[in-house]
Parts: sequence; C-alpha cells; structure tokens
Amino acid sequence: MATTASTTAPVALTSVTLEVADVEAATAFYSAFGVDAYVRLQKCEAPADGFRGFTLALTVSGPATVDGFVGAAVDAGATVLKPATKSLWGYGGVVRAPDGTIWKIATSAKKDTGPATREIDDFVLLLGVEDVKATKQFYVERGLSVAKSFGGKYAEFAPGAGPVKLALYKRRGLAKDLGVTDDGTGAHHIVVNGTGASFTDLDGFVWEGGK
Repeated sequence: MATTASTTAPVALTSVTLEVADVEAATAFYSAFGVDAYVRLQKCEAPADGFRGFTLALTVSGPATVDGFVGAAVDAGATVLKPATKSLWGYGGVVRAPDGTIWKIATSAKKDTGPATREIDDFVLLLGVEDVKATKQFYVERGLSVAKSFGGKYAEFAPGAGPVKLALYKRRGLAKDLGVTDDGTGAHHIVVNGTGASFTDLDGFVWEGGK
C-alpha cells in the first residue's frame, strides 16, 4: 500500500538513483553514454522480470545529436529496442542499458540546423502507471503543477527547481511506445530523489526526500 507524504510542501525532482547489480560496470556505461551527471547508482540485486514500468527520456536539439547519444550507448553495450527514425512528431530511438534501464532519446526537429552536440535539453522521468488520473492527483496534492494532460493516457508536470521533469503515461501505452510488452514483476530498480518528505506513490515508485 502506498504511503503519503507527511507534508504538503511542493516536491521537486533533483535526480534519480538506478539500482544496479554491478555499480562499476554501470558507472562506466553511463559515463560513456554521457548521462552520468543526471543519475546516481546503488547496488541492488532484488529480482525483477520484464518491463520495470518506467523510462528515462532525453530531449535533444536535432537528429544528429540523437544519433550521437544512441551510438554512444550502443558502443558502451546498450541494446537497441527501436532504431532511431523519423516519425510524425520528430526523430528518436530507444535503447536498453546493460543494467536493464530503458532510455528514449528524441527530438521534435526532423532536420538538423547545426552540428551534433552532447547537450541535453530536457531529462524526463516517464512513469508507466495503472491510473493516470489518480496518480496525477496524487502528485498534485504534493505540490506539482500539471503542464499538460490528455485524459487518462498522459500527464506532464511543470518543471520545478530540479533538473528532472516528471511525466505519467498509461503503463501499457508506455511499453508499446518503447517496443516492449507491459509484462513485468519485481522491483522497479529506480528511486526518485527529491525535496520534501519521502513517500511511495500509487504504483510503488519510491521517492526519497531531503535530497
């Protein structure tokens, strides 16, 4: 059962902690991938199977930068779940890190207007949840402001003081978007670090406060 926060002070996301079996190997991967400034790592061998219910998404400036991040991830040992390609909304691809975390790298631009960079415009934590409306209300009660909302399918919160944005997606829809099935059991293998109190949300995602 989810616990509630002991305070109504607004919550800001400051970082995410990925729980991995091999911290040394994960450190090397995320350094080569170029996202080590955004994630923390801690050792955890709790069992997990299938989809972990979340993805970390990078929004970047253009297709060449998407290709650069995808290429760096693959060179460091990631598996491609969806090759980078054009779509109606832009250009992007999906990879799975050796520790099992799924990453989506995308841009709304369909053409490059400059050279590739290693800059990240937005770092987004997308949680796959069973009930978007209920979870959205849960976070609103903890001080987050809704920036976008599409019924029971998707909700995005306004960025706070921290560098990490939060969005909610229907679990099945998120899995489909990433190119995996929504079957999964066991640990999420992620801890969300933020301000305010510690709590666990409606889908079992743990927030550690005071960070």
